[in-house]
Amino acid sequence: MTNQITRTELDQLLTAMINSAEGISDLLFVAGKPPQVEIHGALESPSPEISRSVLTGEQIESLALAIINNNSKLLRDLSEHGSCDCSYALQDRCRFRVNIYRQNGNLAMVLRRLQAEVPTLDMLNLPPAFREIVKEKNGLVFVTGGSGNGKTTTLAALLNEINRTSKVHVVSLEDPIEFLHPQLKSTFSQRELGRDFFNFPDGLRAALRQAPKVILVGEIRDRETMEIALTAGETGHLVFSTLHTISADQTIHRILGMFTKDEEQQVRERLAGSLRYIVGQRLVPKAGGGRLLVTELMGSNLRTREAIGVGENENRRLHDIIEASVNAGWHSFEQSLLKAVEDGLITEETAMLYSVNKPTMRQRLDVARSRSHRTVTTAVPPPMMVIEAAKPLPETPVMPPIVPAMPPPVAKPAPQTSMLKGILNGLI
Repeated sequence: MTNQITRTELDQLLTAMINSAEGISDLLFVAGKPPQVEIHGALESPSPEISRSVLTGEQIESLALAIINNNSKLLRDLSEHGSCDCSYALQDRCRFRVNIYRQNGNLAMVLRRLQAEVPTLDMLNLPPAFREIVKEKNGLVFVTGGSGNGKTTTLAALLNEINRTSKVHVVSLEDPIEFLHPQLKSTFSQRELGRDFFNFPDGLRAALRQAPKVILVGEIRDRETMEIALTAGETGHLVFSTLHTISADQTIHRILGMFTKDEEQQVRERLAGSLRYIVGQRLVPKAGGGRLLVTELMGSNLRTREAIGVGENENRRLHDIIEASVNAGWHSFEQSLLKAVEDGLITEETAMLYSVNKPTMRQRLDVARSRSHRTVTTAVPPPMMVIEAAKPLPETPVMPPIVPAMPPPVAKPAPQTSMLKGILNGLI
């Protein structure tokens, strides 16, 4: 094993990596590769000097031990489960969420960079309907999506809005703490797994005795935690949490799947009564570079409660209910993606790739393209055909008056050639 690296040396390496480019979200350390950074979803080398330094297993182990800092709980998790989670602060400059894990007999690390500033709803450009979420007084709010799609950031923005507007006690159970909320109007008690509590079920039970109005559960991973969260939402607490699902209907099925078939109907009824919002989100590539946050939002009304309580069928689908409730600020992924395409923010290929209902997405893109083509066509007036005006008829010569006396027989006058030519010219 190489010499143990010091925290000062570790901080110098991390500082050089995050200063190498804008938009860095993750730092990766894997044996056989140089240190890498993830920028807008793509792995890059931070600098030519660093890219020439291929990491060994011993070097990564030295870095990992500097972060673990002899924490017995982290060492035990790494030994028993093959991975451990913690946080790391870089000289008050920024913080990281760290996952240390074993792969191919060596240690590896991923450090997710956390923003020092707690985000706001405006900073994330979230729709106005998101402000209605924080007005709820009880029930469950789920923010869903895959890993690395900004669920924690959205939750931080929602809690920040509560912190700015409400005088309540907020208790968070996190693994690890990612955003440090200042003490504004609300009072925050932020607890970290492994340091302040040791499992989510016990931590959530204890939270119910800590007089909170709002509870954040970093992630609901098992039946027991979900059961306690349902109880908390039913007893006057507003509970925020995350699930790794991609749509509202999949979220309902994931929750029901945590319970037995015999419990399903009872859980449906409880969920129909306590669920307030499901927020689905994805980060998709923007047309000009970077990534765009695309969301799905479902609230609670009579139709959603019925669909959750008795189940969906052909005439009672959550996706259709969401799209029919645009006036309430709800929207599906397909509606959000279509708007982004029409605004020129993403390409049609990206919309198809990240849509949930691909046939519907394709149909709507075709309709939007056809509508756009018709608009462009009618905007340019067609060329006009110019027709030469007909020549005016020549004046008919005035005949002298006929004297009614006994005139001699008058022969019939011959047709006037000039008048006939004028009439013909008018018909040509």
